[in-house]
Amino acid sequence: EIEHTKTKARHPQTNGICERFHKTVLQEFYQATLRRKIYDTLEALQSDLDDWLHEYNHHRTHQGKMCCGRTPMETLEDGKRIWKEKFVG
Repeated sequence: EIEHTKTKARHPQTNGICERFHKTVLQEFYQATLRRKIYDTLEALQSDLDDWLHEYNHHRTHQGKMCCGRTPMETLEDGKRIWKEKFVG
């Protein structure tokens, strides 16, 4: 139930968040994992990436502007709760 949106043209502040995430995935998952393990199938690589993403989103705290020491999932859930309190009542 996540709505897909596109970044605005010539608006680097929006795209910067995506670019930083891509850099994190490259440095912390792909570069590290591909040094340690040889994959026989794309499915095996996808499975390890899925595990890494779960750890990243559910267990690893973030220090960014919105997360402030929470995990991304905690930030999302808090935001949904606040939105409901504010707009649904």
